[in-house]
Amino acid sequence: MSDMVRLTMAQALSRWLAAQRTQVDGAELPYFAGMWAIFGHGNVAGMGEALAGMEAALPTWRAHNEQGMAHAAIAFAKASRRQRAMACTTSIGPGATNMVTGAALAHVNRLPVLFLPGDVYASRRPDPVLQQIEDFGDGVVSANDCFRPVSRYFDRITRPEQILDALPRAMGILTDPALCGPVTLALCQDVQAEAYDYPVGFFAPRVWRPRRPRPDRGELAALVDAIRGAKAPLIVAGGGVLYSGAEGVLADLAAGTGIPVAETQAGKGALAWDHRQALGSIGVTGTSAANAAAEAADLIVGVGTRLQDFTTGSRTLFAGKRLVQINVAAPDAIKQGAEAVVGDAREVLEALVEALGDWQVDAAWREANRGAVAEWNKAWDAATAPSSALPSDAQVIGAVWRQAGDDATVVCAAGGLPGELHKLWRSHRPGGYHVEYGFSCMGYEIAGGLGVKMADPARDVYVMVGDGSYLMLNSELATSVMLGHKITVILLDNRGYGCINRLQQGTGGRPFNNLLADSAHATLPDIDFAAHARSLGAAAEKVDGIAGLEAALGRAKASDTSYVIVIDTDPMITTEAGGHWWDVAVPEVSGRAEVQAARRAYDDKIKGERS
Repeated sequence: MSDMVRLTMAQALSRWLAAQRTQVDGAELPYFAGMWAIFGHGNVAGMGEALAGMEAALPTWRAHNEQGMAHAAIAFAKASRRQRAMACTTSIGPGATNMVTGAALAHVNRLPVLFLPGDVYASRRPDPVLQQIEDFGDGVVSANDCFRPVSRYFDRITRPEQILDALPRAMGILTDPALCGPVTLALCQDVQAEAYDYPVGFFAPRVWRPRRPRPDRGELAALVDAIRGAKAPLIVAGGGVLYSGAEGVLADLAAGTGIPVAETQAGKGALAWDHRQALGSIGVTGTSAANAAAEAADLIVGVGTRLQDFTTGSRTLFAGKRLVQINVAAPDAIKQGAEAVVGDAREVLEALVEALGDWQVDAAWREANRGAVAEWNKAWDAATAPSSALPSDAQVIGAVWRQAGDDATVVCAAGGLPGELHKLWRSHRPGGYHVEYGFSCMGYEIAGGLGVKMADPARDVYVMVGDGSYLMLNSELATSVMLGHKITVILLDNRGYGCINRLQQGTGGRPFNNLLADSAHATLPDIDFAAHARSLGAAAEKVDGIAGLEAALGRAKASDTSYVIVIDTDPMITTEAGGHWWDVAVPEVSGRAEVQAARRAYDDKIKGERS
């Protein structure tokens, strides 16, 4: 029996995770950078004991909130371009369900993370166990079934030998470019502690290399013919460009052919902002240059994008256009009637460079786009220029961009800031823009900034967050201090949910329950965010105006610990230039004249689009 080793299931799982390897830029690294853990009933005895013996090979980090640690793990995977990942373990009950939001976020954004929540007793000896969800009509349901619809792969481990099959299946999903997403292995707490004789070979190191499917010859040939026959082609770069490492060949293709490139939220940074063919962001939060090109284009080629509504202007921006989708996932490639080219983004773009040769777009198309970019740059200057008034989000973004440096990364998530950043942030290089807008999850920002910093400790990380999102989830600021991973947080205080307040009024509603002043209250809160940040261990200050912000950013850069800068902003101002219609349904019946007028405008828009 020398080829067997007796371990608990939790010990075997931890040892197997530590043995998984990947290749990044030619270097072999552990695929799992480590484990986030909040121990409690359901995982402290099994997984806790196992991880304590694996600190050198599989580091364990303590977080303050289960959702926060999930966000940090997801951000790490995104910043690592899906080449590496982290795992998260929690107790049964609320510890597990706190991670469900993170699982949904990872699923929407196609990002790898391994969730290992504790579960009920497989033996059912203490049934019901503490925190167990009981379904009187289904004896096998537990709280962890919440993970099923938001996991790419779900399994419940009820016997210790099951991990022999479950773990390789999990890695197959985590490392598959088309199926990539969250995996949940619900670990029955008694099974975590059960011993089994595992084959020693199961723990041999294994390297998981990225798969790069090449396109079908017929699909590629049809795309080449479509481009050659187009007068006004446009490329829309999505996150798949960055995950594939295709930004270099995209830049070469655009430069060689003159085809302009617009970027989705996930694809921003695929081209440097000052590349001659870069049009900036597209869609609802797009630049005027990119959206004008989309309206004038006769061929749109999506690369690695899932074509969500902000990209397509709720399916109106690309309406009537010939659409071709390059995507590694076939279901994405055929969306919205697109002609599919299924394959790895880099493989397809390299094939296009070779097939197109010296072909170039018409000079008139090239010049029209250059003129549109010049006009957009004037709008950018106007939106970001400092003034003596209460600052706008755009003015704050301009100040942070000027001070951050070319190699910095900006991190953000839900609210109005992602829209302004999508329009206005000027990315110098891939990885410099990290905005979670697939799930648009408030509370992602600070934990996400920590994950980005852990992926590349050498880069400066600037987290931009509104007061509403900060109040939802700020505890991993303390974790960043504890772990020594410095992030700089710019907290824009507009005293409520300014983005949704604007949307509410834009659809005819009265200001209601979004800004603090418009919500039920006995006393308006006067929150000292700087004092709160200092209580979590960060350095912090509040500034007055853009000049004060830029000076504070200099002090933050010199700091050796996480730094929070608070600035009051105007909740009503957004960048007027650029943008596109977004389908937000307006009530058909209302006593408010403003809602009735908004509904008539909405009906007219829908009728016009259908016709």
